[in-house]
Amino acid sequence: MKQYLLLGVGLLAERLAPARVATEIDVSDPDPYAKEFAPKAQATIRGAGADLMVIGGIGGAGAKPITAFEGTPPKRVTIQEWNTLDAIKAWYNSADYQEALKIGRKYATFRRYAVEGQ
Repeated sequence: MKQYLLLGVGLLAERLAPARVATEIDVSDPDPYAKEFAPKAQATIRGAGADLMVIGGIGGAGAKPITAFEGTPPKRVTIQEWNTLDAIKAWYNSADYQEALKIGRKYATFRRYAVEGQ
């Protein structure tokens, strides 16, 4: 169902649903992950206009504890909010993030997915 915003006298614009990215991260070497990868990755995310809503687990860079209710939690988790799914794709495929990700993959494995919604 499309939603519209009132922009002024009789002007409507389609409201795009935000998209969120959840990343489960199995960090194998927390210190270099925290020093070499996390700050670079976070800078690319913020630079691309997203909001880092949640950072939890090991690996430094502002992480809060993860509380498990069912199952084994990942060692680290992040949740980001983006304006659109296309914005996520552009960031993920960007040269800056791919360069940072090469570093991150030395110290962790990633499981990442996006969902559009309100």
